[in-house]
Amino acid sequence: MNQRPIRILHVIGAMDRGGPETWLMHILRRIDRERFQMDFLVHKERPGAYDEEVRALGGKIIICSHPQRFWTYGPALRRVLREHGPYDAVHSHVQYFSGYVVRLAYQEGVTRRIAHNHTPSYGNVDGLHHYRHGWLKRCYKALMRQWINRYATAGLVVNREGGPDLFGDHWQSDPRWRIFPCAIDLAPFHAQVDSPTVRVELGIPLGTLVVGNVNRFFKHKNHPFMVEIMAALVRRRPEARLLLVGDGPELSAIRNQAALAGLEDKVIFAGSRPDVPRLMLGAMDVFLFPSFAEGMPLVLMEAQAARLPGVISDVMTGGADVVPGLMRRLALTQSPEVWAEALLTRQAQTSSITREEALALVEQSPFNITRSLKELEAIYAG
Repeated sequence: MNQRPIRILHVIGAMDRGGPETWLMHILRRIDRERFQMDFLVHKERPGAYDEEVRALGGKIIICSHPQRFWTYGPALRRVLREHGPYDAVHSHVQYFSGYVVRLAYQEGVTRRIAHNHTPSYGNVDGLHHYRHGWLKRCYKALMRQWINRYATAGLVVNREGGPDLFGDHWQSDPRWRIFPCAIDLAPFHAQVDSPTVRVELGIPLGTLVVGNVNRFFKHKNHPFMVEIMAALVRRRPEARLLLVGDGPELSAIRNQAALAGLEDKVIFAGSRPDVPRLMLGAMDVFLFPSFAEGMPLVLMEAQAARLPGVISDVMTGGADVVPGLMRRLALTQSPEVWAEALLTRQAQTSSITREEALALVEQSPFNITRSLKELEAIYAG
């Protein structure tokens, strides 16, 4: 008699092309779907970029909106667990709000309850942004941490800095909590990409310096500063282009900023795309990443797998450096002119590491999806 698969419910804002969501899709594509079944509870009513692929791979997209309304969200989530379950694990990716999620999962008898912190706190995750006053926010965070400590059976953080934020200052003494870097599928980086073809598709003249960024358009990703850096860069290199891949709530504002700066023909808004490795290998010369806050961004691992040099903000931890010498850190207090000069310097410098060597280093690192998948399967299997 065949044993039923282990069933996991992921709780996440929406299945868009962000870092955690892309990592989850890498897992879903590769996991043994005879042993594990993954469903996704989302908080947004609009369709997500990955929804159709999730369904094609046998998963469900279940909408449970309005997490800020505790009094309606709780009964709704419990109803989902009863009607779509039974689930063996609930894996929550909604930062502090994971406290409420794992508490509800405990009340419904789910045996494995995982709180996963993908990024440092920047104060606008799910229900938290509705608590605008400082003391309310502190109370909310304290209560959520208390519930996570009481009800979670496992906790994952992408780096050491993310531990205290969700699990408290003494998190390392609790065996339930562990550092668990998300990972990327490296197969697309083995492809041979014809750069002229990719650039023609994007309307980029051959021989043009292309600065690239891949991110959702959120405030903490610091797109306004990217436009300022680009304005400084075109004063030095008038033919340069800034290729922005992604979408999000700040996209319209950044389009307007680029237009007001006279950069309409210099900034390319490529939208949300599934072919990021191809764009990195075929279109970008140097990577720009001036975020205010990050956990362990997968896009930096992708850039290094493509042997793409970059200039990144100094909020990034040293653990993000897999390929030595590719990424240079700068403080966000430095001027756009300094950032522009650093981009030119990084692009002009020739790395002693070949593309094959760079890819091999990422393959041997914890950011290889095959390693991440094995560890996650062990957590789910208990």
